[in-house]
Amino acid sequence: MAQREEMLALIRTAYAARGDGDVEGLVTAFHPEGHFTLMGDKGALELTGRMEGHPTLRGAFTQFTAAFGFESREILTELVDGDRVAVHSRVVVRYNPSGKTFSTEILDLFRFQDGKIAELIEFADTAQIKAMIA
Repeated sequence: MAQREEMLALIRTAYAARGDGDVEGLVTAFHPEGHFTLMGDKGALELTGRMEGHPTLRGAFTQFTAAFGFESREILTELVDGDRVAVHSRVVVRYNPSGKTFSTEILDLFRFQDGKIAELIEFADTAQIKAMIA
């Protein structure tokens, strides 16, 4: 039970850092060799793909937070199985260059190693993101 609660607490801390635009707080939630993947067709949306390691994550998260602010997050479901966690959220996102906001749902799949996020695969509505930045 303790491991379950520790993983969920770290996820909530990472989500809070993302919401606050705290890139360093977000990066430190990841294992030094951890990776983040935004699923989608890279040909359709350049933001998609896999980023690995703290320096690369720091650069990517800096770009993401500069472009997109998370106004709010409602966690709809959390499922824990061993070292893996799935989180289904509803978020209100602001595209900073235009100030436009939209509501969407995200599915995050986490894998943990040594008490840190080793892998985060995020499924988001990339068509909605592409329309927002067009």
